[in-house]
Amino acid sequence: MENKFSVRQRQISWEGLQHALALGLLGGLLAGCQTVQTTGAGQVGVTRNQYMGVSAAEVDAASAQSYRKMLQEAEGKKQLDRDPSMVARVQGIAKRLIVQTVHFRTDAPGWKWETHVFQNEEINAFCMAGGKIGVYSGLIEKLKITDDELAAVMGHEIAHALREHVREQVSRQQAARLPGLVVAIVTGNQALADLGDTLTQVSFTLPRSREAESEADQIGVELAARAGYDPRAAISLWQKMNQLGGGRPPEFMSTHPSPDSRQQDLARISALVMPLYEQSRPKR
Repeated sequence: MENKFSVRQRQISWEGLQHALALGLLGGLLAGCQTVQTTGAGQVGVTRNQYMGVSAAEVDAASAQSYRKMLQEAEGKKQLDRDPSMVARVQGIAKRLIVQTVHFRTDAPGWKWETHVFQNEEINAFCMAGGKIGVYSGLIEKLKITDDELAAVMGHEIAHALREHVREQVSRQQAARLPGLVVAIVTGNQALADLGDTLTQVSFTLPRSREAESEADQIGVELAARAGYDPRAAISLWQKMNQLGGGRPPEFMSTHPSPDSRQQDLARISALVMPLYEQSRPKR
């Protein structure tokens, strides 16, 4: 027959095991973290090291799943690739930009790239992890966008994917939740232990940091210049967005310093990569 001492001893042993498991998981998560440089510096000189605590495979899988869902929903509403000439234009620009990604990542040209146009009045564009590009028709129609300006937008979004900014932000979110995760294991509260929601939320809903936006500006302008598009178009694009939005740009480009500061930065970066543009112009 069990006595109070044996029950208490077993309870202590279980609590000790829980704490050991929690510490072991915490150690494993920390051991899995790494500081990396996802891209080469390029002409613009992006050299910041990044903290990564989740795998690229996880983020790529989540992005691909979300992209498939978006395509299915748009197809069901007859809002996917409705204008053949617009689709051809967007995909042609994407193709030229993708070729130039090799200057930042040698593996990037081999990604499973996809590019589609969504019939939507919103002024928006995106490039999910792994090279899943989407451009909204509202961006093209409302801004009366030129090819050079469209290349600036798409280059900016492709740069986010090259730098794995979503993966980086997910990693930061998880790092902030580590103490809660340990508590969840010790107390048995599985709600806190579910990190899948964090991945989805950060990947597709939360705005990016100013740091990430600045890097995307720099890399995006260089990609456009190397592809034969005038890098100065990033400035005229930004001016159009400010005029259309009453000083407030669309969400996908809003997390940034003041408009004046951004235009100054874009002017500086454009001047830096103008030689690359001049070299590429005959290839057009």
